[in-house]
Amino acid sequence: MADILAVARTQVLEQGIGLGQDQALDCLRLPDERVDDLLDLAHEVRLRWCGEEVEVEGIVSLKTGGCPEDCHFCSQSGVFDSPVRSAWLDIPSLVTAAQQTAATGATEFCIVAAVRGPDARLMAQVREGVRAIQEAVDINVACSLGLLTQEQVDELAGIGVHRYNHNLETARSYFDRVVTTHTFDERRETCEMVRQAGMQLCCGGIVGMGESLEQRAEFAVQLAELDPDEVPLNFLNPRPGTPFGELHPMGAVDALRTVATFRLVMPRTILRFAGGREITLGDLAERGVRGGVNAVIVGNYLTTLGRPADEDVRMLADLRMPIKALARNL
Repeated sequence: MADILAVARTQVLEQGIGLGQDQALDCLRLPDERVDDLLDLAHEVRLRWCGEEVEVEGIVSLKTGGCPEDCHFCSQSGVFDSPVRSAWLDIPSLVTAAQQTAATGATEFCIVAAVRGPDARLMAQVREGVRAIQEAVDINVACSLGLLTQEQVDELAGIGVHRYNHNLETARSYFDRVVTTHTFDERRETCEMVRQAGMQLCCGGIVGMGESLEQRAEFAVQLAELDPDEVPLNFLNPRPGTPFGELHPMGAVDALRTVATFRLVMPRTILRFAGGREITLGDLAERGVRGGVNAVIVGNYLTTLGRPADEDVRMLADLRMPIKALARNL
C-alpha cells in the first residue's frame, strides 16, 4: 500500500486536491513518530495554497447562557446544571470589545449569541450593534446566532455582516450523541443559505468529544463538502455540569495529528485554532501553527479563558507569520 504522506504530497501539495475520508483516516492513524512529518507536510500545503498570512479574530457574546438547546459540550445550555447564567451585553460594551480586538491587529470581530436562532429582539440588537461597530472601528463583523431563516440570512447579508459562523459540531453519524434538540441537516441548511446569500461561511466544530477516528475523518470530509471559507477547530474543554463534563481532554499529539489532517482534507481553507487549545496543546500550540493552522482566536472565548491576545500576537511575530491586513474592499 502506498504511504499516505507520499500520496498526500502529490495529491494535496502538488495538485491541491484534498484527502478523502479513507485517506484522512490513514493520517489520523499515523504513529506518533510520524506526526512531525505529517505536520511539516501540512505546513507546506498551507503555504502553497493559502499563503503565509495568519488571520486574527476576536469574539464576544451578545447574549450569554440560557440557551434552550442541549449541546452536550456547552455550559451555555439552559438544560444543564452549569454555572453560566443568562446575560445580555449592551451596545457600547460591544463597540468597546470590537475596538480592543482591532487594536491587536485582528481583522475579524464576531458577535455571538447563545440561542437556537435569533428572535426579533436579538435581530434588532444585532442591527444596532453592527451599525455601531462599523461607524466606530475598521474591522470586519461576523455573527454566530444559531439557526437562521432565509429572511434572517438576507437581512444579515444586507447590513454588511461579512462572515457567518455556524458549526456542524461533529460528524453526521455522531451528531445525535452530541445534540438532540436539532438535527445535523438543520445546521447544514443554515450553512447552505449563508453561502448562497454571499456571506463567507465559517463552519467547524469540536474534536475530542468521544468520537472515533473514523468519525473524525468523516467529519473533516463533511466540512469540506460545504466548502467553507473558514473552519474553526475546537478541542473539547470539559465544562462542569454538562454531559461531557467528565470526559478527559484529548492528548496533544492526537490534537496535532487532527489539525494536520484537517489541513490536508481542506488545503485552501482558513483553519483556525479556537477553543480548548490552551488545555489540549499547551506549549505545543506553536507546533500546531507550524502544522497547517493559519488563523487564531485571540483573547478569551465565550465562557472559557483563552491566552492573552498579546501572547498570541507575539507568538506569530516570533514565528515570522505576518498578520493579515484588513481587506478594504469587503
